Amino acid sequence: MEGDRAVNIPNTLTVIRIVLVPVIVIFLIQGEYGKALICFIIAGVTDGLDGLLARILNQTTVVGAYLDPLADKALVISMFMTLAIVGVIPGWLAVVVISRDCIILGGVLVLTLMSVNLQINPSFVSKINTTLQLVAIFFALLLKIGSAGKHFHDAFLFVCWLTAFFTVISGADYLLKGMKLINRGDGNTGES
Repeated sequence: MEGDRAVNIPNTLTVIRIVLVPVIVIFLIQGEYGKALICFIIAGVTDGLDGLLARILNQTTVVGAYLDPLADKALVISMFMTLAIVGVIPGWLAVVVISRDCIILGGVLVLTLMSVNLQINPSFVSKINTTLQLVAIFFALLLKIGSAGKHFHDAFLFVCWLTAFFTVISGADYLLKGMKLINRGDGNTGES
């Protein structure tokens, strides 16, 4: 039975998602949007499966709790940055999405350095935001693969604006929560 415990399937799926990030970026740079879309879908499936399997198989780990959101951020930031550079997603949307994530990561770093007890649980708004970001990427890749009509372009533009709106709202939510933690003085002076 020890061999069964050696392989943590959810963490393996998360690592696969991390490995897929540079592969997707290379496909995007090469203009291989179909291959990028397939890898993006695989990454999305691994994202959904890792959390589900961690609960079902009782394989939740501290490493997984850190790796999963890092894998998500690596995928989203890389996709938005690359898609903006190659002109598939509006540059302003990439700036909004990446700025929010950088601000949140910076806030987590500051709170960690201040020894503030921190437990990150995504809010409902944040989950909507993440879903919209993934939908925007999916639509952008679909636009590059096939000949889409005006209605599809209009729907994509609507998704972009909706994504930007929820990205700002979600970022503000995290910022307010971070400020409350700082102002509460929930720091640990290092005593055990």
